[in-house]
Amino acid sequence: MLKIVGFGSGSKENMTLEAVRAIQDSELVVGFRTYVELLKQYFPDKQYYSTNMMQERERCQYAIDRAKEGKETVLVCSGDSGVYGMASLVYELAEESVQIQVISGVTAANSGAACLGAPLSHDFAVISLSDCMTPWELIEKRLLAAAEADLVICLYNPSSRRRAGYLKKACEIVEKAQSPDTVCGYVKNIGRDGQETGVLSLKELAEFEADMFTTVYIGNSRTKVIGGKMVTPRGYQVR
Repeated sequence: MLKIVGFGSGSKENMTLEAVRAIQDSELVVGFRTYVELLKQYFPDKQYYSTNMMQERERCQYAIDRAKEGKETVLVCSGDSGVYGMASLVYELAEESVQIQVISGVTAANSGAACLGAPLSHDFAVISLSDCMTPWELIEKRLLAAAEADLVICLYNPSSRRRAGYLKKACEIVEKAQSPDTVCGYVKNIGRDGQETGVLSLKELAEFEADMFTTVYIGNSRTKVIGGKMVTPRGYQVR
């Protein structure tokens, strides 16, 4: 069996008990190089195989092949393996050649929201600004649709060296339907050394320098700041 494990943000405290148990019971851990280095400190006795960015297919195929040989293999992903992770690719590559179990993890939308307060207490959308897999024109349509629907928006992959201006462009699209004073927030390095959080307006967010380790939150028309925290009311009557 091949287990696809979401291990959260990288800190052991953020891993589910099921994820820890799956890694402990494995012989071989396969993953992106950065993630493998994070896990070695917690599970030093395992065999590891890693690849770099843009080698996802090779990584998944290696895990499938080892599992077919009978090796107790886990393929690890940060956050949840089914949310912008490798779970779907493994299913596509393996088809029915090996038994697969997906083990859920805490995705950045949830762990980052906890750091900010309660920004996702009502309907929300998660959108990646990476155009490696999705054309930018389609990302623009999704951003505008979510903003017009007054959804809280959680942004993954908001910026990189190649996509330095994408967050600013996303904010400009959202501002077509939302106020520039809309409450927003960000979390860098969730659950890791150097974690940083901030609450700011949509207008300020457009000038913010994010990176690939930043998760961004754009509130809806009712999101507000309470005690320095970003909060989206659920709709309960509060006296």
